[in-house]
Amino acid sequence: MFRLTEYMKQLVEPTPVRRRANGPVKPVVIWNLTRRCNLRCRHCYTVSADVDFPGELTHEQAMETLEDLGRFRIPALILSGGEPLDRKDLFEIAETARPMVRMLALSTNGTKIHGENADRVAEIGFDYVGISIDGIGATNDWFRGVDGAFDDALRGVRECKKRGIKVGLRFTLTEGNHQHLPDLLKLCDDEGVDKFYLSHLVYAGRGDKHRGEDAAHLRTRAAMEMLFDRAWVAAAEDMPLDIVTGNNDADAVFFLKWAQRNFDDVRVAHLRRHLEAWGGNSSGLGVANIDTLGNVHPDTYWSDYTIGSVKTARFSDLWTGDDPMLAQLRTRPRPLKGRCGACRFKEVCGGNTRIRALQLTGDPWAEDPACYLGDDEIGVEAGDRLSVTPFRGKSHDPEHRFL
Repeated sequence: MFRLTEYMKQLVEPTPVRRRANGPVKPVVIWNLTRRCNLRCRHCYTVSADVDFPGELTHEQAMETLEDLGRFRIPALILSGGEPLDRKDLFEIAETARPMVRMLALSTNGTKIHGENADRVAEIGFDYVGISIDGIGATNDWFRGVDGAFDDALRGVRECKKRGIKVGLRFTLTEGNHQHLPDLLKLCDDEGVDKFYLSHLVYAGRGDKHRGEDAAHLRTRAAMEMLFDRAWVAAAEDMPLDIVTGNNDADAVFFLKWAQRNFDDVRVAHLRRHLEAWGGNSSGLGVANIDTLGNVHPDTYWSDYTIGSVKTARFSDLWTGDDPMLAQLRTRPRPLKGRCGACRFKEVCGGNTRIRALQLTGDPWAEDPACYLGDDEIGVEAGDRLSVTPFRGKSHDPEHRFL
């Protein structure tokens, strides 16, 4: 996750750079509690549906896993789905987790946050509720596969705000909805939304099937420029909306380029030191995923690569074990190839989102096809480009290690 507002503030009121601590990083854990969901989103990375799926963690297994996460002292836990409110023991899990972690969040489609559900979310004390939305009105409903989904999600936003719960909107940018970005930012202002999260499409689940709808690079650049302008106003005038982006760490490099056009060398150098301390993509390092079956992955989009299962081993042991992919993901610099390997800013973006390269080539270290910066912007020459052949191997075999 690229915290745009946080780094924009460094151009207004610089603060000392804080480096990551040495040794293993305790990850933010995104836990997909169920694949059941009342919507049918076109880019769903878990391929969820409104049915019961076999093999999901039992209540007892979920509570045992939670105890381990608490002992391991993870800093944050995000309860997700499918639709997490479709899991019957969600609130019991959340109530148990609350004293175990500094930050407890709920990732939801928002359509079921009203009445008693909204009351329970407030009572438990979730620090943050993220509600996914993919446009205004009928556009959102088309992406989400259910008529009325927009109105129901907006109701969820208002119910959270009514109860004093910090709430954010998550928007996945595609060719089919990019034109709604200005209206969504206005919606955030009108409704008092605390955070806006722009997510770039990741080629996983139904998002892989619909990768042709990924926003064209020029549209992505235009969207980011719009967010930079909005974040600058927020930072300079102390406006409340917190803007973050996810799943394309090239955003940080593009932001650095924006800063170079608008600020002096001293402030730009300070910003770059902060961005390098952050280090970009954190899959397998600062973020982890437990899926609905209990399988552990480097992040939510790495469903084809499994480190192990919490049904047979503790998460803490799996995360601190000797898994070869985790070791490579944690290496700095990563063993990147092609234009990513030659990029002068890989210390900033960390090689971006490796799963896209994996899905297209079978090689997790190939260049990320969603990097929207030109060769001249990242110091890459034509000879640095990597010629790849589309992968036709075992990309959906969980035992295939991609090494």
